[in-house]
Amino acid sequence: MMLDWFNAREATQVGAALADEFAPRTAPPAARGKKTAQADSSNALQELLRCADREVRSLRLNFYKKAKFANSFKWRLIENGVARDVADEVTQSLVLHLSQNRAGLVQAQDLAVAPTGRPSATKAKYLLTKGNDSFPRGAYAEAAAFYKDLVELDARNADALNNLGAAYDKLDLLKEAEECFRRAIALKPDYADAHCNLGNLLLRRGETAESEIWLRRALKLNPNHVDARFNLGVTLVSLGRLREARARLEKVLKSAPHHADALYLMGHIARLEGRFEEAETRFNRALKINPKMPGAWAALVGTRKMTSADAAWLKGAEEIAASAIPPIEEADVRFAIGKYCDDVRDFEQAFQNYKRANELLKTIAESYERDVRTCFVDDMIRIYTREAISRVQGGASASMKPIFVVGMPRSGTSLAEQIIASHPAAKGAGELGFCDDSVLAHDSEFRQGMLGELTRKKLAEVYLRALEARSGDAPRIVDKAPVNSDYLGAIHSVFPNARIIHMRRDPIDTCLSCYFQHFSVAMNFTLDLSDLAHYFREHERLMAHWRAVLPPGSILDVPYAELVADQQAWTRKILDFLGLEWDERCLNFHETKRQVVTASAWQVRQKIYKHSVARWRNYEKFIGPLLDLRD
Repeated sequence: MMLDWFNAREATQVGAALADEFAPRTAPPAARGKKTAQADSSNALQELLRCADREVRSLRLNFYKKAKFANSFKWRLIENGVARDVADEVTQSLVLHLSQNRAGLVQAQDLAVAPTGRPSATKAKYLLTKGNDSFPRGAYAEAAAFYKDLVELDARNADALNNLGAAYDKLDLLKEAEECFRRAIALKPDYADAHCNLGNLLLRRGETAESEIWLRRALKLNPNHVDARFNLGVTLVSLGRLREARARLEKVLKSAPHHADALYLMGHIARLEGRFEEAETRFNRALKINPKMPGAWAALVGTRKMTSADAAWLKGAEEIAASAIPPIEEADVRFAIGKYCDDVRDFEQAFQNYKRANELLKTIAESYERDVRTCFVDDMIRIYTREAISRVQGGASASMKPIFVVGMPRSGTSLAEQIIASHPAAKGAGELGFCDDSVLAHDSEFRQGMLGELTRKKLAEVYLRALEARSGDAPRIVDKAPVNSDYLGAIHSVFPNARIIHMRRDPIDTCLSCYFQHFSVAMNFTLDLSDLAHYFREHERLMAHWRAVLPPGSILDVPYAELVADQQAWTRKILDFLGLEWDERCLNFHETKRQVVTASAWQVRQKIYKHSVARWRNYEKFIGPLLDLRD
């Protein structure tokens, strides 16, 4: 019965069928005249809602299946040529319509036998008990239905709100979950569990800085809160503070030696620090405690290259992926299966698993808005002209300490950082992100024009402190956050003496590598090949602008293919550009002992290799939206 709650095949099929029927009725207004188009669209929407009444209500969809139905409907509309904003609006209208005047499944089936004619407190206890019985069984949709009815009965019940949020979280309804947690905290400010749950949700969404705040509050309220301590460890790993994270996890394991998640995360830290055998041992220890743990099972493929001798791993991974686990966990396993299949050169199966993983993540990610991205690039080009940059005076820092390695994600930025950080006069700070820590705090000012003198001075002070906190007093420190590519005008206005290295890799290889990587859902442009192509073109347009307006000698373009083909020549060019003397250790970068908190933690510990060049040809028949990037 539990598996049936998560068997959403019928719901997704109905969603796709409805979209196929609705899409042809939404031709562009220009083809028929504006008023006619509006009338036709309204009529089509009304017909859609009537059709949904006939074909969807009878399915009695639970929360999970409703989310799957809506996602299938929306993406099939987009596949059929409907504009994304229209698809979003129609899908929202459809879901709202199906939610109106509809008795909940559990209310219809279960509350019919609930105690009646008794005080509401008895009914509330009944609903809470039923929800609490459902949740541990993995019947999260059932639990959510009970908790939702309890919240409707008693809107000020903080426990019910927290539990409803936890059920929504398991169903990947993250917006709804966040609202529940925040309401619970507002009603009960000392509620440690709700603080912990909110912090963990924010972490899943990639909002690590805010996540840390809520998790620390949870620990302050309850110093013995094991989950809060563990989740804070996860957040600290995401922030690159591995030593702090390890200390937190050691405390977790001291009080709970068989905490499988903590053992898994300790393995993850070992992998980031280059201790791959230890990492594999940790993951296997976690699996002895929880043999079907998706994260630990998936992490094993990141410790080495897989071979056909690892067929037992593949069989186990496929069983886990098919076992009705939450979408984000299935996505993790699907990415791992994709990597296994790529390692053994089964490219068709690799691509199908990567595609499945990204489709799962789409169900919980915000849609990538192409027009928003284009507008941002337009703003940067409009504001940061050559003349505006040349007029900047005062407030800037004369420091030459920052080195910014930029480029698309998966373009070789981690390799460049590792090479530079192997020099005795330099250290790597990982993906610190100038914009994350500084510029975005001044977003309104930033998007209106050049930053003022006082703002630039403050940003310089804050950023240099952040560099020193990561890498001490090294003369040169590398920040390799790809997102810094967007803010080079602001960066130059704050650090005019900083050097910028731009990694350039084959556009199709770059985008495909992004598609094959399990990033945070905050990087929503990586979940769709067409979105990736759009993002790449906008990245190239903005980088062309920075080359045109920044002073000569500010940016060094490093072609990834040429770097791996002639490592020594390009390493010399990079060091010369940075004003660093030649050092043989930069050629042996794979031997450098340091943490690498990126998706390339394994790759940068290997000798330089060339097989990632033109890798896309193995997948040429699957990647139509990327092929135009060759032009």
